[in-house]
Amino acid sequence: MPPCSTAPPWNALNRRGWPWPGAGKECDNIGGYSIIYADPPWQYQRSKVQGAAENHYPTMSIDELCALPVAEIAAPDSALFMWATFPQLPEALRLIKAWGFNYKSVAFVWLKKNKKADSWFYGLGFWTRGNAEICLLATRGHPKRQAADVHQFIISPIEAHSKKPDETRDKIISLMGDLPRVELFARQTPPGWDVWGNEVEPTIRDFGTICPKEGV
Repeated sequence: MPPCSTAPPWNALNRRGWPWPGAGKECDNIGGYSIIYADPPWQYQRSKVQGAAENHYPTMSIDELCALPVAEIAAPDSALFMWATFPQLPEALRLIKAWGFNYKSVAFVWLKKNKKADSWFYGLGFWTRGNAEICLLATRGHPKRQAADVHQFIISPIEAHSKKPDETRDKIISLMGDLPRVELFARQTPPGWDVWGNEVEPTIRDFGTICPKEGV
């Protein structure tokens, strides 16, 4: 598997709506987030799937994702919780390594139900119908689990396109404790979380040290 490019493509990303590092507010936790929660906007090779995603948000290539300086905001002992789709699993594992973490397990499996009917969501799929999504767990250093009673399954209805269940955050805090935490590619600003994304006001001012230059 080829390594990720390390060229930070901030200008191209900013033109597509992603805030470049330095666009947020002052934050005291740079280099000290014990919990990083991410829902990357994966690009797909199949045009039908890619087109559906782009209708809702700007996607990012694997090289663009790898170039994000996540390692710079992670504490020496920290955990990464990252949503991944099954077709993008190889890219997800590659991204975990690029961000300086080691894959450990599947933290959560979201079994999707329909919005209104009490029945399973009938998802897309080139083989079986996809109605489950996984949140991978990776670690850096030696973070400690704080609870042994957090279950893997999340059973809840689908909401807005690509929006993940809110209870995921509660499960993460139950598992790891009330530690400094940040949500990347966030779509809302939950209490107690710093956030970065194109649908929120970023609360990370110095997400990396490389910012776009004028005229580039």
